[in-house]
Amino acid sequence: MKISTDGLILTEQTIGENDKLITVLTRSNGIIRCFVKGAKLIKGRKCTATQSLSYSRLSIYFGREKYIIDEAEPIELFFNLRNDIEKLSLAQYFCELAMYIIPENSAADEYLSLILNSLYILSNKKRSPLMIKAVYEMRILSLAGYMPDLVCCDECKCYESDTMYFIFDSGKILCQNCFKGNINAMALSRGAITALRYSIYAEPKKIFSFSISDVSLMQFADCAETFLLKTIDHHFNSLDFYKQVRTQ
Repeated sequence: MKISTDGLILTEQTIGENDKLITVLTRSNGIIRCFVKGAKLIKGRKCTATQSLSYSRLSIYFGREKYIIDEAEPIELFFNLRNDIEKLSLAQYFCELAMYIIPENSAADEYLSLILNSLYILSNKKRSPLMIKAVYEMRILSLAGYMPDLVCCDECKCYESDTMYFIFDSGKILCQNCFKGNINAMALSRGAITALRYSIYAEPKKIFSFSISDVSLMQFADCAETFLLKTIDHHFNSLDFYKQVRTQ
């Protein structure tokens, strides 16, 4: 069986002296792991096309219970990310989160578009890495079936108040009149709740097209990360590293 698809190289690992094993997020087959034979001996386009964070056109065949890269041609290498330790560490977190949450061997067009869009904005646009991170976390959770219900207060159904409370256990919100203070929740400003809504409800190509104050951004980012970690209950080493380099 042979597959022609495009995909983002999430990780690479040396196997033996000359080969390597790569994890790829493909458009047609989701997360798959492929061998690149003679990787250390290869030069030119195929070599760069199978490096981590390379978005490439791939020809893959399935032989004896494993995928093998036959041909690879780079589309986008995201060079700007490789020259900035904060952005690079955040990109690696995006990849680790993708590997954990995206299904294997099933179409992943929306997931691939999300991470490529996030990496492109991180690499080229004047957007806060913290904002990009929060949007990515909320959107990938929503694609995976963990979309919170942010339409209105879960009790009185009002759309917004000066302070809204995000309930981590249920993924719902309460207004300041309905919140009783006896549940695990985070208080959010109007700007923060608007950013949360935009990150999960906006059209895919527009999810980064909003502005937010510094105070609301910190609330938005804290809420997104907390909700993600509580929802999937998993530790990410790349997230720890991003936090270390971000505070330097």
